[in-house]
Amino acid sequence: MYIENIDTTAFSLALSLSRSLSHSLSSSVTSTTTMSQYGGRIHQIEYAMEAVKQGSATVGLKSKTHAVLVALKRAQSELAAHQKKILHVDEHIGISIAGLTADARLLCNFMRQECLDSRFVFDRPLPASRLVTLIGSKTQIPTQRYGRRPYGVGLLIAGYDDMGPHIFQTCPSANYFDCKAMSIGARSQSARTYLERHMDTFLDCNLNELVRHGLLGLRETLPAEQDLTTKNVSIGIVGKDMEFTIYDDDDVAPFLEGLEERPQRKVRVDLELLWKVVGLMLAWIHAETEQFIWYPG
Repeated sequence: MYIENIDTTAFSLALSLSRSLSHSLSSSVTSTTTMSQYGGRIHQIEYAMEAVKQGSATVGLKSKTHAVLVALKRAQSELAAHQKKILHVDEHIGISIAGLTADARLLCNFMRQECLDSRFVFDRPLPASRLVTLIGSKTQIPTQRYGRRPYGVGLLIAGYDDMGPHIFQTCPSANYFDCKAMSIGARSQSARTYLERHMDTFLDCNLNELVRHGLLGLRETLPAEQDLTTKNVSIGIVGKDMEFTIYDDDDVAPFLEGLEERPQRKVRVDLELLWKVVGLMLAWIHAETEQFIWYPG
């Protein structure tokens, strides 16, 4: 009996240690960037990508002469001011952000320093493609080294250099893409659908038409009861013979005046139809229930 108790105790202890080790290994895989989950997934990078999806929407697009950024600004409460979502980097480059604003500030300061170094050392502005490469190298480091988390912010970078206007997208995974037009942030798929539908017309658009397309794409990300206003929209423009300029508040009004009114969705008709269907279902359930009660056999 004594030996059997020892065996049982040892077995229970081994089982407990096994479960504890399995739980610790599972949590370590989830919380670190140095270990891959089954299928090659790194959860910390996926969490950072999710932060971008939860951020306010922003749209970037370009023509033959200009690149435009349009972003939604959010306020934490009615007592707080709207946060800036478009940041100035250099005379020929600016960014719009979706995700953690603190991480975006850090990356923006890095980009400003690189542009400043290029002007002092080489006496020329830093090409947009080179700056995006540097951002990709910087954001890749915390995806591989232990003890650091990926940057939880996505960037749309608008620039103009000797190669013309550019729109780049950077991700927390350290991937970056050269785009004709792009949208990131919450409900950005609706904006991307609009951009894909009108993409062939962007290259030949003048500046006002390009901004209009950006605003219409951004408006697709809003709920039906909201619309674009001078308080929640910010616009950034850079192009040929034009330094990067940010338009906020009342400066946005001339661009919004050119937009037609947003078509009202027929939500009330759909709700009435829904209530009719629900009423019929409840009546049928009530009839079936009474029949079941009165005729249990």
